[in-house]
Amino acid sequence: MSGFAALIAFLTCMVLSEAQHEPGSCVFYEECGKNPTLVGALITPIVPCFNYSPARELTGEHYKKLKEVCPMLDNGEGNTFACCSIKQLSSLERSLTLSKSLLVRCPSCADNFAHLHCINTCSPNQSQSVKVTKVMNVTALNRTREAVVAYQAYLSTSFADAAFQSCQNVRIPATGGFAIGTMCGRYGAKLCTPQRWYDFQGDTSNGLAPLDIDFQLIKPGETEGVPEGVVPYSGRALSCNQLTPSGGQVCSCQDCKESCPNVPPPPLLAGPFRLLGTDGFLVISIISFCLLIFAFLFFLFVSCFVKSQNKQVEQSGKRKKKNRDQKSNDVPQRLICPSEVTCVDRNSMAAQAFLSSVFQSWGTFMATYPLTVLLVSAIIVAAFSAGLMSLKLTTDPVELWSASNSRARQEKDFHDKHFGPFFRTNQLILTAPGRKGHIYDSLLFGSQNFSGLVSKELVIELLQLQKRIQNIKFWSEDLNRTASLKDVCFAPLNPNNPAQFDCAVNSLPQYFQNSLDNINAKVNMTELGVTKEVDWRDHLIYCLNSPLSFKDITDLGMSCMADYGAPVFPFLAVGGYKGDDYTNAEAFILTFSLNNYPRTNVKFNVALQWEKEYLKIVQAYQRDPTANFTFAYMAERSLEDEINRTTAEDIPIFMISYAVIFVYIAVALGEYSSWRRILVDSKFLVGLGGILVVACSVLASMGFYSWIGIPSSLVILQVVPFLVLAVGADNIFIFVLEYQRDVRRPEEKREQQIGRVLGNVAPSMLLCSLSESVCFFLGALSTMPAVKSFALYAALAVLMDFVLQMTAFVALLSLDARRQDDNRCELFCCVTVATKRPNKPNEGFLLPLMRKYYAPVLLNRYVRFLVMLAFLFLFSASLYLMFNVTVGLDQELAMPQGSYMLDYFKYLYKYLEVGVPVYFVTKRGFSFNTTEGMNAVCSSVGCDPFSMTQKIQYATNHPELSYLGISANSWVDDFIDWLNPASRCCRLYTIGPNAGKFCPADTSAFLCGRKCLPRPQDGVLRPTIEEFNRFLPSFLGDRPGLQCPKGGLGAYDTAVVRDENGEIIGKIYFFIFFYVFFFKRCVSDGAFLPGHTHIASRFMAYHTPLANSQEFTAALLSARELADNITDSMRKVPGTSPDFEVFPYTVTNVFYEQYLTIVPEGLFNISLCLLPTFVVCCLLLGLDLRSGLLNLITIIMITVDTVGVMTLWDIHYNAVALINLVTAVGISVEFVSHMTRSFALSTKPTRVERAKEATANMGSAVFAGVAMTNLPGILVLAFAKAQLIQIFFFRLNLVITLLGMAHGLIFLPVVLSYFGPGVNKAVLLQIQQEEWKARQELEMRNNMRQFYHNMSYQDDEAKEQVHSQPQTHIREQEEDRVDRF
Repeated sequence: MSGFAALIAFLTCMVLSEAQHEPGSCVFYEECGKNPTLVGALITPIVPCFNYSPARELTGEHYKKLKEVCPMLDNGEGNTFACCSIKQLSSLERSLTLSKSLLVRCPSCADNFAHLHCINTCSPNQSQSVKVTKVMNVTALNRTREAVVAYQAYLSTSFADAAFQSCQNVRIPATGGFAIGTMCGRYGAKLCTPQRWYDFQGDTSNGLAPLDIDFQLIKPGETEGVPEGVVPYSGRALSCNQLTPSGGQVCSCQDCKESCPNVPPPPLLAGPFRLLGTDGFLVISIISFCLLIFAFLFFLFVSCFVKSQNKQVEQSGKRKKKNRDQKSNDVPQRLICPSEVTCVDRNSMAAQAFLSSVFQSWGTFMATYPLTVLLVSAIIVAAFSAGLMSLKLTTDPVELWSASNSRARQEKDFHDKHFGPFFRTNQLILTAPGRKGHIYDSLLFGSQNFSGLVSKELVIELLQLQKRIQNIKFWSEDLNRTASLKDVCFAPLNPNNPAQFDCAVNSLPQYFQNSLDNINAKVNMTELGVTKEVDWRDHLIYCLNSPLSFKDITDLGMSCMADYGAPVFPFLAVGGYKGDDYTNAEAFILTFSLNNYPRTNVKFNVALQWEKEYLKIVQAYQRDPTANFTFAYMAERSLEDEINRTTAEDIPIFMISYAVIFVYIAVALGEYSSWRRILVDSKFLVGLGGILVVACSVLASMGFYSWIGIPSSLVILQVVPFLVLAVGADNIFIFVLEYQRDVRRPEEKREQQIGRVLGNVAPSMLLCSLSESVCFFLGALSTMPAVKSFALYAALAVLMDFVLQMTAFVALLSLDARRQDDNRCELFCCVTVATKRPNKPNEGFLLPLMRKYYAPVLLNRYVRFLVMLAFLFLFSASLYLMFNVTVGLDQELAMPQGSYMLDYFKYLYKYLEVGVPVYFVTKRGFSFNTTEGMNAVCSSVGCDPFSMTQKIQYATNHPELSYLGISANSWVDDFIDWLNPASRCCRLYTIGPNAGKFCPADTSAFLCGRKCLPRPQDGVLRPTIEEFNRFLPSFLGDRPGLQCPKGGLGAYDTAVVRDENGEIIGKIYFFIFFYVFFFKRCVSDGAFLPGHTHIASRFMAYHTPLANSQEFTAALLSARELADNITDSMRKVPGTSPDFEVFPYTVTNVFYEQYLTIVPEGLFNISLCLLPTFVVCCLLLGLDLRSGLLNLITIIMITVDTVGVMTLWDIHYNAVALINLVTAVGISVEFVSHMTRSFALSTKPTRVERAKEATANMGSAVFAGVAMTNLPGILVLAFAKAQLIQIFFFRLNLVITLLGMAHGLIFLPVVLSYFGPGVNKAVLLQIQQEEWKARQELEMRNNMRQFYHNMSYQDDEAKEQVHSQPQTHIREQEEDRVDRF
């Protein structure tokens, strides 16, 4: 038997050797049947019969068929010879159809590809370029013939290289990749060469080639290795920028670089601002510092000069002499002339007198009826707070940070309305650090590095984990049945009734169709005479480099497609690799995609429940000690879950913070004159009352806005109480301390004393509260919802706090004063003590300390100078740092420390190789169904070189500027290719009940013998409007497959929305393949009814990997610039509406759009807040512009310095920081305005003395009431778990408080001592007039006393009265005057 086989082989070789390589001769002809050596081919492998014979003359139908399939061989009927039968031409046509569906975009490439195979199959000189190497007997229809199963094809490199170059850049619109990548096997597009391209075409293991073809590429003139008589084919291959002989147009720029116009490179990004060769902002800051120092020194010089001149005048006797008081301060002795009093002075005095009088009467009334006032206050607060029953807490980040009328929000609403929201992503990123890799010597691919992660053991473990998650089942109350993944999963190719295997799950095991048997499969394979075992590694190497393949080139013969029918691109399955070294990856990626239902849909809760079960399994697996993976994970619900969790965990921290503040206030307000009176003089209930006033004001504010439908947020709950507490505590301390330092006058009632004290301090409280309230009301003009709602809530809360302090707290203090006067203990009201309250002012500990030590040291002439230098330097340095503050908020900061999401973000940035998708969405008003409209969008042959998709392609050439990494897909391009008769995608039934209707590509050609459209002569196919509207729904519903990869189902079925008139609204969908699989998908059922026009369409590309908010913001800005450019060009297309628009949409745009405008937005809001601090201060101080200006300058310095310290402490500027900066303005008012008013009202003779008085009296109250109230509570927040609270509530509030304290208690007194307003002359005039009246009365009384003495009616008691009463009367008059002022 073996001898017989050897004889057959010998005779075969003899027959093959006898075949001559002569012109006009064939080596095979006609079809013999199936190739007996092939099993599992994707198409039927029909092989030709071995037949050495002359070429046949073609006539009739045979000639027409050749002219249609191989026009390059046509020499005219009667003069055309060929080596192929009409059956062979039909088979060749079907075979070419598969490739042409990808290459038809470029006519010259498609022509060159057909040229090659027409020469091999039909050339009349076939024997000169083809050498048969293997024949076999094939039996078909009971007839046995010799068939050719392998041959060598000799090509000149001139033809081979030119043909390859014409096809090298042809794109697949659905993927954004290159068609050559699918036709070069394991090498992909990057490593593909002409030889590798031809080798793949001739390799039967690809499942498409019917027989083995060994392409021999011979350089021109080279004869070595060329059999005698063989002439390598050296026909002319077309360049991609050449017309085809049949009239086909040149290829487009996207498919042919030679066709591209000269596009100037985009302008480079502007570099950093520079002056004098260095950082421009640094230069400006240094110049500013120098100018400020120069101005200050100039002021000192002028002041010294004027003072020296005054001394000379004094010494020369030109001025009245001055006396010095006991503290050596100059005391002017001259009288104030009424004509010297200005209108401003009179207005200031009148304003203060009026306010003091009003508040004194008000305070007396409140203190007289305390219980009634408390009851009425409680009723009003209760009425306001009742609105809390309808409180709505906004937790949706979109609602918080994106205004409903903002561009990004409107774009999101448009997208979600027409295309639905992005789908829900649940993902694991798994690594196996420390595992040793290995080198695999593959039979087909050579030596390949495999990391320790990419091992069979771990692939199987990953598959087991994946199946555990896929098999999740749970009882759903919403569905009233057991639910599973298929109920909520995203199934792109079977969205209506998916089975579990239809669900989009992307992972490495999908290359094996999630089959353990496929992973374990192995087979011996012979290649080039070497036999070795091939296994899962060979299949994986091939699939990672050629994920679109339906069959690998190994003898395993397995598909690379996922079990749900889509490809899994390597960047979706593995991560952490360099270049194309996929098998050396450091991470596996496992992704489950769910549909994102509206919150009102019952399946939304089902999806949440599935994700909850998914998290349980993943977390249990992470705790499993036998698990070999180290991994990070997330669910779509994870962000919200973690934020809610940390909010709940940090509530005790806030409670402790408030408790610390309460304890401090209760302790600090006490007088403590004697140990025996501690329980009497303590102010525990007063402190508690102050806290309750703050709480009631916040509740009333929240209740009121809940009544009118303005929702609250967590930011409001966390920030507003702190703000109101800072304001309220300050006012409480000022009021209570002033009362403690006051002594009740003879014949004065307790209620009158409280009213008089309130008249002294209430104008200052009004100044601060009104400034802050107006500040926040103006801040509500912000377009940012979170800032706007915060400003509204804060404004009303501050206003309510002031009102309650003027009512309820005055009443509460009156009750406490009554208790204290009766010597009753605070907590035990029935218990009294015998020790009487001393009838003298209680200055406490802080006031004497600041009066005796702090103020004199601070206002020493040398210390003042150093303070000015230090704060001017701080301001200039902060000005420089402010220009360098980082704008943005990275999403990981929203997570608490220790959250599993932090690990996920770290893995995400480290291992993922592709960025987020970006859709270019077209709105209504563009005619896609006209030739001009299609040309303005598409990027294939005949399209505008500056079309929409082409411009996006240009942008991807500069990813460092455009942030676009993967070029666009386009349903318009694929729709045109789908219609092209060169493919078998669009056909019509010719027989049966469906005659004339669309026929799918996998249906027999016997039933579907008619193409949808005729072949265009110039290769530029454009359907008419009627054809466009007729066939578009069929394209969008056609499932892609081997016979027609251009079907639109899965990739484009949700990319086009049409109205009842058929107009496209628009989204241009640049995508990675014909499926939407990894990123978000939308649902738009019933949008593709025949005769309906297009409402919307979208095209999608991919950003480069974006790692932080700065890159997301830059990508958004770049995409908008590109979209605006596209809009301008598309509006020039005839028939386009003038309001037509293209806009970019990414799911993150609504979050990062704020950073495009947050700097001017912040300047606007802070400026609005600063305005009332100046205006109110000026008005309430009687148009005192200088005081208002100094007040404003100090607050500006605090704000600038705060931003500067933010840069140093790595606190980014964002919406949360802006809210805190607005709060900083309000708190700064508390530190500054009280001091400014106290200085302005002082009647001390010099600015230094007035600054000392203000620092001692008011500075002590501000320090105790604002600084020491905030600091303990802020320090407690350092223990919060939420990073947002640690950074923006602990760090930033600590900075605000410390800087406010430093400027209010150090810088402001010094500035006032230099530049503060002079003494109010109206007040001095009033003092002089009252002193003159007092002297007149004293003189009159002395005269009367003399008279009585002469009349001997005066006794000793009368003498004492005459001597003492006038002085007492004068002192009481002066005290009354000061109190009224």
